[in-house]
Amino acid sequence: MNAANSAANILLIDDDRELGKMLSDFLGADHLQITVRNSGESGLEEFSRKKFDLMILDIMMPGMSGLDVLKKVRLKSAVPVIMLTARGDDIDRIIGLEIGADDYLPKPFNPRELLARIKAILRRSQPSMNPSQILALGNITLDTRTHRAMVNDSELVLTGTEFELLKCLLETPGEVVSKENLSERALGRRLLPYDRSVDTHISNLRGKLEKAGNKDETIQNQRGVGYLLIPGS
Repeated sequence: MNAANSAANILLIDDDRELGKMLSDFLGADHLQITVRNSGESGLEEFSRKKFDLMILDIMMPGMSGLDVLKKVRLKSAVPVIMLTARGDDIDRIIGLEIGADDYLPKPFNPRELLARIKAILRRSQPSMNPSQILALGNITLDTRTHRAMVNDSELVLTGTEFELLKCLLETPGEVVSKENLSERALGRRLLPYDRSVDTHISNLRGKLEKAGNKDETIQNQRGVGYLLIPGS
C-alpha cells in the first residue's frame, strides 16, 4: 500500500450516481484518491486495470450485484472491501462477510463514519515501518511488518481483518480474547449488539487454516466471552 493514507487509491462501485458524486467529493477533500464506477461490470473492469488500496462496494446493483463482484475479486485479491448494504439486510451482510468483505456499513450512513472505517482499515493493512515481529505457534507463522502469514511454509492469503484476528490470538495463545477486544483491534470499532462480524471472520479464518493443512492449532469459541487459539499437542 502507499506510504500514507492520504495517498490511498479507493475504488467506489455504486449505481447511485448522486451518492457516488457526494462521496467522491467528501472523501477527496480528505486527500483520498477516489475512482467511481456505477455498475459491477465496469467496476470489476476498472479493478483489473489498476491497483487499488481499498474498495467500497454496494451490494444492491442491477446486473452484476456487489456479491458477484466480491466473489470475483476474492479469487485473485485480498484488497480490503467495505460493503454498503440496505439497512436491515442481514442475509446479504452475512453472505458478504462470508465471501470475504472486511466490513460493512448500512445505508443510509454518515459519510464521516465511512471515512473513519476507511482510515481504520488502511492503518491495519499498511506495512509497519517497525522491525519485523515474528509470531509463531506450531506450524503457523506471522510477520507483522510485511503482513505475511505462513502455514507449513506455504503462504496463507488472508484479508487484513483475518490477519489482525489471527495476530490477536497468536499474541496470547491458550488465553481467551474477548469479542469486544477483537472487534476494536481487527475492525477498528466497538462491538455492537447482535453484530456477528467477528464470528463470521473467525469462521472464515478457521476454514483457511484448515484448507492450508493446519491440523494441530485450533480456534475455539468460549461461548458468550470470545475466542482462543489452542496450541497443538
